[in-house]
Amino acid sequence: MKVYDHKHIKNIVLVGAHQSGKTTLAETMLYEAGLINRRGTVENKNTVSDHHQIEHERGASVFATPLHTEWRNYKINIIDTPGLDDFIGEIISSIRVADTIVTVLNGQNGVEIGTEIIWNYISDYHKPTVFVINQIDHAGIDFEDSFRSITELVGKNAVKIQYPIRIDGAQCIIDVLKMKLYKFPKGGGKPEKHPIPENEKALANHLHNELVEKAAENDEALMELFFDKGTLNEDEMRQGIKAGMLNHDLFPVFCVSALEDMGSGRLMGFIDNVAPAAADLKPEQTLEGQAIERTNEAPTSLFIFKTIYQPNLGQITFFKVKSGDVRVNEKLVNARNGETEVLHQLFIMDGKKREPVSRLAVGDIGATLRLKYTETNDTLHEVGTPITIRPIAYPESRTRKAVSAEKRNEEEKLTDALRKINSQDPTAIISYSRELKQQILGCQGELHLATIDWTLRNIYEVEANFEKPRIAYRETIQRAATANYRHKKQSGGAGQFAQVHLKIEPWVEGMPEPQGFNIRGKEEEELPWGGKLIFYNCIVGGVIDLRYLPSIKKGIQETMESGPLTGSYVTDIRVMVYDGKMHSVDSNDISFKIAGAHAFKEAFMNAKPKLLEPIRELTIKVPEDMVGNVMTDLQSRRAVILGIDSEDRYQILKCNAPEAELYGYSTSLRSLTQGKATFTSVFSSFQSVPTNVQKQLVSS
Repeated sequence: MKVYDHKHIKNIVLVGAHQSGKTTLAETMLYEAGLINRRGTVENKNTVSDHHQIEHERGASVFATPLHTEWRNYKINIIDTPGLDDFIGEIISSIRVADTIVTVLNGQNGVEIGTEIIWNYISDYHKPTVFVINQIDHAGIDFEDSFRSITELVGKNAVKIQYPIRIDGAQCIIDVLKMKLYKFPKGGGKPEKHPIPENEKALANHLHNELVEKAAENDEALMELFFDKGTLNEDEMRQGIKAGMLNHDLFPVFCVSALEDMGSGRLMGFIDNVAPAAADLKPEQTLEGQAIERTNEAPTSLFIFKTIYQPNLGQITFFKVKSGDVRVNEKLVNARNGETEVLHQLFIMDGKKREPVSRLAVGDIGATLRLKYTETNDTLHEVGTPITIRPIAYPESRTRKAVSAEKRNEEEKLTDALRKINSQDPTAIISYSRELKQQILGCQGELHLATIDWTLRNIYEVEANFEKPRIAYRETIQRAATANYRHKKQSGGAGQFAQVHLKIEPWVEGMPEPQGFNIRGKEEEELPWGGKLIFYNCIVGGVIDLRYLPSIKKGIQETMESGPLTGSYVTDIRVMVYDGKMHSVDSNDISFKIAGAHAFKEAFMNAKPKLLEPIRELTIKVPEDMVGNVMTDLQSRRAVILGIDSEDRYQILKCNAPEAELYGYSTSLRSLTQGKATFTSVFSSFQSVPTNVQKQLVSS
């Protein structure tokens, strides 16, 4: 296969809401370029892109799939992505390595909530973006309404390159960049080119002039040329459009029927001629603070944006060549762990089809097999020239489940499988909670969870149970209390004896030292789970030997790891050990540890103990007409509304809600709003549990 240089490689990603037609458009683009001689369909489960078994079962994209075409002396790498935000990790990683984003809209719906979610990430990365309004041949399309929704999303910098019309029953597209009419035969395919009809010339000229002005705005030399001539030629317009796209100030809008192969060839021509290549983008900064040189002569570096595991092949690693070029059998170093990897094979991937290559140039996208130490988000660099590409920041989990193997003897197998899933999909977050004594899986929603479950069963052959996770409560006290405990045990020979008197109080930052005690020593312990234990030695007269105080403290600490109310962690308490007794023969460390633990428990239960629950701060983006239902649901979950802001057609709700009330919230919100609302959630604080709830928890 021909090796293209970085000026002739175009990397695009197809993004858009569910059922906008991305996979069908990708299939049509491969067909137009001659890579395939027959187009598959999603319904027939034979597209190049959706080739995974789970995608066939669900009838929708689950994974981002790299493809490629060769079109008019350019190589176009295409990444087809899922449309559901449960798979946002696949979308974000693809946006990260693309040079141009092609946002596909269902012409009947225009901009949908899924489009808006994706747009937020496109804006973060400041990537050049083209909008494509699909299904122009559908009776229910409203092109103008769809275009209007784009302007509401991106502002007035959205500009029409094309618009659809019908002439004598035939589907046509008027292109105001080329100022031509494309007339498509029934069933689509190669169009006839015609002059623009007289009755459309006024509108086409108006849009053409608007496009000229937008193009001129993005280049000072073009602006001067525009003032001199009053217009720009097609090549000059292309130059201005590209500059505007690179500045994120111009968003060309095209129209197609992906299903009927109408307009896809013209879109590919625009990608070739105008859309930025890797060489056009601003230099990227490494974590070391150096600019990455996009030349073949620079030291080689690869960014790993995706990994998948297939039983017959093992791990397939997808990368973008960020600098230099990469060759078969090249040795590269993983910047994260320092391990050396050998790239024994290089491929261009089209779905499940692999085409071996010997070299890939800077800017290109490829794949390799069976790397031992490399995961998604890693950088591989040339030996002796450290380069670390800035990693992708993935969103926090929205759904958490406790996960365990259905068969106890498969726990280790499950853990290994989950680790592999996490290495491939960083939005599937695996952790073990020592506090909850559960393995916790964090994911983006119920569909994401179902995909993980499918992968465990079908790829790794392990059955898992998914349950509601326990809640990480905290225990503390509301007033001071004293207690003493005598531990005495005699069973022949040396016995056990210890007596401890102590006082406990709630601790808050900045409070004065305790009064009425002769403080001989003070230790501040930062607890691993948050908060503090302040431990005072107030012993006088040597009634307890100093060597036993660490044992008393240890007994208290162990009790705090499993609190007297619910077995939760205890936090923010200060303890004054002020009296006690010991025996010259029977006293030892274990005796004082036991006495300290029991004295602390007794004092704790007399100090008006209370439970604290974790509170999450939610930010919910919801259509205006659905705010009432969402707020009613939040109030039923003991949520406290913090504020409401407006953003275009949406309301942004901010609230605090107990974590215990948010189980299944992702599914509920989707149901309440027909999938039109989204939310993020971050830990806020611990707050007191209501009395009635505490009683239920303590008695259960």
